[in-house]
Amino acid sequence: MPRRPRRHLLATLATLALLALSPAPAAQAQDMAALVANSVRIDAAGKLIAEGGVEVFYQGRTLRAARITYDRGADRLAIEGPITLVDGAEAILVASQADLAADLTEGVLTSARLVLNRELQMAANQIQRIGGRYTQLDNAVASSCRICDTAPPLWEIRARRVVHDQQERQIYFDHAQFRVSGLPILYFPRLRMPDPTLARTSGVLMPSVRTTSGLGTGVKLPYFLTLGPHRDLTITPYLSTKSGRTVELRYRQAFASGEIELNGALSRDELRPGETRHYLTATGNFDLPRGFQLSFDGILVSDPAYLLDYGLPAADRLTSRVEVSRTRRNEYISGRLIGIRSIRAGEVNSTLPTVITDMTYHRRFSGGPLGGEAGLRFQTHGHYRSATDPTDPDGIDGPLPALGRDVTRASLRLDWRRNWELPLGMIASTLAEVSGDAYKIGQDESFGGSPSRLHGGAAVELRWPWAKSGASGAGHVIEPVMQFVWAPKGTERLPNEDSILVEFDEGNLFAINRYPGSDAIERGGRLNLGVTYTRVDPAGWTLSTAVGRVLRRDDLGQFSAASGLDGRRSDWLAAAQLALPMGMGLTQRVLLDNGFQLTKSETRLDLSGERYGLAGSYVFLSADPMEDRPADIAELAFDGSYKLSDVWTARAQARYDIEAQRANRAGLGVQFRNECVAVDLSLSRRFTSSTSVKPTTDFGLSVDLVGFGAGTGAGPARSCRR
Repeated sequence: MPRRPRRHLLATLATLALLALSPAPAAQAQDMAALVANSVRIDAAGKLIAEGGVEVFYQGRTLRAARITYDRGADRLAIEGPITLVDGAEAILVASQADLAADLTEGVLTSARLVLNRELQMAANQIQRIGGRYTQLDNAVASSCRICDTAPPLWEIRARRVVHDQQERQIYFDHAQFRVSGLPILYFPRLRMPDPTLARTSGVLMPSVRTTSGLGTGVKLPYFLTLGPHRDLTITPYLSTKSGRTVELRYRQAFASGEIELNGALSRDELRPGETRHYLTATGNFDLPRGFQLSFDGILVSDPAYLLDYGLPAADRLTSRVEVSRTRRNEYISGRLIGIRSIRAGEVNSTLPTVITDMTYHRRFSGGPLGGEAGLRFQTHGHYRSATDPTDPDGIDGPLPALGRDVTRASLRLDWRRNWELPLGMIASTLAEVSGDAYKIGQDESFGGSPSRLHGGAAVELRWPWAKSGASGAGHVIEPVMQFVWAPKGTERLPNEDSILVEFDEGNLFAINRYPGSDAIERGGRLNLGVTYTRVDPAGWTLSTAVGRVLRRDDLGQFSAASGLDGRRSDWLAAAQLALPMGMGLTQRVLLDNGFQLTKSETRLDLSGERYGLAGSYVFLSADPMEDRPADIAELAFDGSYKLSDVWTARAQARYDIEAQRANRAGLGVQFRNECVAVDLSLSRRFTSSTSVKPTTDFGLSVDLVGFGAGTGAGPARSCRR
């Protein structure tokens, strides 16, 4: 057959391919094969021979080879390589030669290799294709590591036979041997593993090792069990050398409108001999009609030390919550029920508000004929203590509540704000707020009955921003602010349980009420003064600063000394934020009293780059019995990571108590991740102790083989040495 110009040849080839490879005259168009090659001819025996850059497209499969001979009578393809058969989006077969059925579903490939999801590769002298579903390899090697001629792969599985079920997406190994750097480590008579395209299936997950000073060395071996398409259960036995026996459970279920997750464990160990220790957590989220959301979370723990002993997220006050809420552009609705149980040393649950209910309706709207913007908030609140003793330990002026105090409250608040633009670029604002509260208080010798409160406040604010652009292109904005607030002094004495801790920062410097809750309201006339400065540099960095303080007409004794708001003159507030284009962010906030002595200080430094990340903080809080802080607190903390190379990452974290001159917690870790394996090694030490918790050291090791299941993603591939 003489060679023709390629453009005319392709048209001829397509016609020949459709006639020769079509399964039946009645086959649908999508079942027809397409063939492209540099040369196509039919020999004397009637065989179709395609040579040079041959490509066959049939039912989602693509075959590339150097030469293909099609025997129409036997309906077989004799193929010479190099051969590449792409079956779907995740499976690739590479071979030197093959004998296949015309539909590419049956046959034998020699000197072949199967690659799944561009991660896991399996090689054998011969691969059989069976029924378009199974791929069988005899005397095979499987690995997701890069194969080099000079050294064995980091890990590999050698098996007498390997079968890949393409439909179930499972890999079956017979007489499998797991090797690390060529050395045999484990032997499995039978082994089943998910292929890398499978997101979930029943089976054993990768084990992990954990060593602690309290439990000894232990191994966790999770088993994942699917319970249909929408449910699963993970069972994890955990055995440790110091007679520790634990079974961890995780149950998950997805619904049409939401999901739930339960986590728990049962343990017997030497830390608390003769006891069965346990914990249980539950979380869930559901979509409800009309845009509402239902969410819940709960926790139960057998003893105060269990969470820390077993490396779980620790808490000394266990909070369980059920909430229904809806958030819209100008509206927020919420109703929630909260249960609290304390496992903190020295706290008695009967004297704590263990049951709390809250309902909130908040809406923003136009001010109507007054202009501006207004807001309405209605809230109900109640909390219950199981104790019945009405004794108030420190009296009406102390921060401690009565031992059995129960409270129900309904609150209504209306606020309004309007801005005016004045000459010379000044901005004037008027603000107003009025609120009403009705209480019902029981079992309290200091407060009782059904007291109520009506309170209001108004403010006038003047801002004068000055803006300038420098010769370098940098933008500068200086804005002095003065705000006068009028509010009655008030004489109502109501119990305060939700506004004991008050923060004074640049966010509420110009607020009518700085209390975070509804039990307390800021009273009396005052003048809020401040100035802010912002620089935006064309080089990409930004600096923002703020300085201010509060001047009062009268000292009404509303705030504690450590809040920075006590007295007729508040502490000086100074804050600064610096953002650099290199990924650095620095935040500093301090409160200084009239003698410029430090009351509170907070510093946070964040660094992020291509190879590193660091978050560090320093906090100082002066002693304040009103805030349940009998001594100064000063703490330094950091958490960082550094990428030593493309595959190695180091981590470190620490928390240091400056006042006590000792570390609270410290940890080191290193992670190795390449194209075929991920190893995570960690070491941490907790130095704090109490009557129920002892200092412990925790060592962890986890290994994940890339290429089995759709879990850990692959890292950078290694380079072969010559």
